[in-house]
Amino acid sequence: MNEEYDVIVLGTGLTECILSGIMSVNGKKVLHMDRNSYYGGESASITPLEDLYKRFNIPGSPPESMGRGRDWNVDLVPKFLMANGQLVKMLMFTEVTRYLDFKVIEGSFVYKGGKTYKVPSTEAEALSSSLMGLFEKRRFKKFLGFAANFDENDPKTLEGVDPKKTTMLEVYKKFDLGQDVMDFTGHALALYRNDDYLHEPCLETFNRIKLYSESLARYGKSPYLYPLYGLGELPQGFARLSAIYGGTYMLNKPIEELVTENGKIVGVKSEGEVARCKQLICDPSYVPNFVTKGGQVIRVICILSHPIKNTNDVNSCQIIIPQNQVNRKSDIYVCMISYTHNVAAQGKYIAIVSTTVETNDPESEIKPALELLEPIDQKFVSVSDIYAPTDLGTESQIFISRTYDPTTHFETTCDDIKDIYKRMTGSEFDFEEMKRKKTDIYGEDQ
Repeated sequence: MNEEYDVIVLGTGLTECILSGIMSVNGKKVLHMDRNSYYGGESASITPLEDLYKRFNIPGSPPESMGRGRDWNVDLVPKFLMANGQLVKMLMFTEVTRYLDFKVIEGSFVYKGGKTYKVPSTEAEALSSSLMGLFEKRRFKKFLGFAANFDENDPKTLEGVDPKKTTMLEVYKKFDLGQDVMDFTGHALALYRNDDYLHEPCLETFNRIKLYSESLARYGKSPYLYPLYGLGELPQGFARLSAIYGGTYMLNKPIEELVTENGKIVGVKSEGEVARCKQLICDPSYVPNFVTKGGQVIRVICILSHPIKNTNDVNSCQIIIPQNQVNRKSDIYVCMISYTHNVAAQGKYIAIVSTTVETNDPESEIKPALELLEPIDQKFVSVSDIYAPTDLGTESQIFISRTYDPTTHFETTCDDIKDIYKRMTGSEFDFEEMKRKKTDIYGEDQ
């Protein structure tokens, strides 16, 4: 332990494991420690099922109808990967994909008036969707065509819209789109969590709609992917990458003290020994004095013996309940996966509901989502605080990740990773450079 490292990483959440892998590929000497005995931290997958019952203090053991406990890998944080998103690029460029197998999520749905509808994301789907009336369909088809061709560098595609000045609300008005269409475009296609985006310049929204459409175009059923055996496989994949490049891993290590000199990190003390370092990456739980609480997320893991109704009996899907449909300020998300992903016993489904807490009674806030899932065999409820760093790390060289938000994809997590990388190294994270570094060290055929 009494060694000098370039970077010490505390916590094995996905953010920490990706950064650990990236720093190792960059030639840094990395030590990675976690007080837990398992990978994944907050983003772990819990197995066997008996451990999930214990974790949530549910008395007794799972009933026999739930099958074998070791057939279960239950995510604590529900997320999917956008097929064309940043995390898939990180996985491909670092070649962590060799450790993982993915399945396409079979459907993407939106909630309107108490029912679920498939999200129309192509011009053909717009015309056949039962979400809208005939005239609205035509207007929405025109809008999708405009969005597909939208190129901020080509004035011919802009039809007088200024990407950096025209607000999204003005664009919707230009196409004469009603409230329901605005709801599912902003929340189910652009994946915004609230309506603040309406008053922002439209460029970001069009980029998000394009990401959704391009991700959908890759596999056809939905824009989302999910790893077999659960999300806990992701941090382990990046941990392997770090180890290949010389990173050292230690689980079950109690962290006694962060050692600083003149306000700057110089080491970490564990079991009486100090490992010295120049920089530290950690999750908020290791530095309670350096973070601020910014609200809460409720997540409810539900075990079902059936697919969700009105979803064509798919084995996996996402349902977004836009805030306006249920008189809230933020959306409610439902992620469903099943035994076909090697995360549940034969014939069983796992649906996880999540949203930002807005009242003193979080469970009543997600009632509309739970009603879609009935009957529920067993549910596990958690309310977690969301933390963000108050220290950017420029002086202290302590770089703290953000807590996982309620969104059902990893784009915000990847933004956090790129932000930390820039603060640590002073340069932007470059996917292509990452690819080059791997090739330079190990040659083309790795």
